[in-house]
Amino acid sequence: MTAITLLAFDFGQKRIGVAVGNTFLKQAQALKVISAESNQVKFTEIADLLREWQVTHCVVGLPSHPDGVEHEMSARCRRFAHQLEGRFGVTTSLVDERYTSAVLSTKRGEPDDAEAAALILQQYFEENP
Repeated sequence: MTAITLLAFDFGQKRIGVAVGNTFLKQAQALKVISAESNQVKFTEIADLLREWQVTHCVVGLPSHPDGVEHEMSARCRRFAHQLEGRFGVTTSLVDERYTSAVLSTKRGEPDDAEAAALILQQYFEENP
């Protein structure tokens, strides 16, 4: 069985957390936070990561309210997943990310977006054995 490397994204308007893992080990690892101002720079950084890790499948966290109802960021995350597919020809999967950013925080009290992306990817692995 050939292992497939995946990147996961915790999408936000200011920052995008990124994690990496593969289908053999099924262990997610926080990779980096993309915090560029422009979309062009963000997508350039994503393109570099996709090329470096030779990724053909991405996972994007899909936020929702605690009761499961979608909100404004849900639509933005869906659009981001579609942009990954359209720009880079990768397959994307959406994973319910309720609470991931809120659960993880840095010493300054800000969310750790790369760790949130790792939780999203780990959840994907658990849901897709």
